[in-house]
Amino acid sequence: MWAYLIRRLGHVLFVVAAMAVLIFLITQAMPGNVAYTIAGHFATPQQVAAIEARLGLNDPLWTQFWRWAGGALRGDMGQSLVMGRPVGPLISEALGRSALLAVSALVLTAVVGILLGVVAAVSHGRWPDRAVLAFSWLSISLPQFLIAILLVLVVAGTLGWLPATGYAPLSAGLGNWAAHLIMPVGTLVLGLVAHVASLQRSSMLEALNAPYVRAARAKGLKERTVLYRHALRNALIPTVTVLALDFGILMGGIVVVETVFSYPGLGRLLIFAVEQKDLPILQAGVLAVTVIYALANLAADIAYAFLDPRIRYGNLDVR
Repeated sequence: MWAYLIRRLGHVLFVVAAMAVLIFLITQAMPGNVAYTIAGHFATPQQVAAIEARLGLNDPLWTQFWRWAGGALRGDMGQSLVMGRPVGPLISEALGRSALLAVSALVLTAVVGILLGVVAAVSHGRWPDRAVLAFSWLSISLPQFLIAILLVLVVAGTLGWLPATGYAPLSAGLGNWAAHLIMPVGTLVLGLVAHVASLQRSSMLEALNAPYVRAARAKGLKERTVLYRHALRNALIPTVTVLALDFGILMGGIVVVETVFSYPGLGRLLIFAVEQKDLPILQAGVLAVTVIYALANLAADIAYAFLDPRIRYGNLDVR
């Protein structure tokens, strides 16, 4: 197991290093000149040249890359070119707020999706199964930005139950803090839960008809034991795969949700960085998302091993 973990961590480091090179090259190829953005529309060529020299924008590309990569390895992501603040704290603050949305949405998606899938499979052909299928079809057909706008119009605008936009820290009160999270998290969950519920329903139906489940019933085991101990454990494996992949979709959906709800997370910060061509923020933000996504896939691979003891990685027994 430890050898497998070390090997997979090596893969993660390779992917992150390759993505760091790609991120740097792509951001350097973006149109526009940040020196003009900083200097303003009425700056003289001399002022622009002075800013370019101060920021090292005229250095060879490889020099700029090693300066950026070396700083990142030391935990120094540079300073925002527009705001003049260190990038590390800016990314940490925004990432913390985005992580709150993402983790809350992922946990709720997993719990609600698996529960709906199991209920639909156990009630196959009856009204709970049809209700879950109808909900899944409706949820899949609605894009996240439309769900967000509908929630703002109905829940915040018409009913006035929740604030439409913004973020409140926990120090502002638990109720106020939670009220600003419900609609952004709800939008993310509604956009993803249908995938999980549909897949869990299919894999659960397949597991319930498998020979090992029939054998367990033939032994006289209780139906609850057969359902949760034998069928559900194996039926969770493809769902874990989808949840890991959905995490990438979730990070993309967060950008949309944070924009609609004016939520000060990493998505809004990245949009700001693109608009202002603030490369240190953009590079650090995308690199942070890459690391998170790679670690999420690593966590999914490890989860497979614990869910299904038959899975072996190479010659290693994962147990």
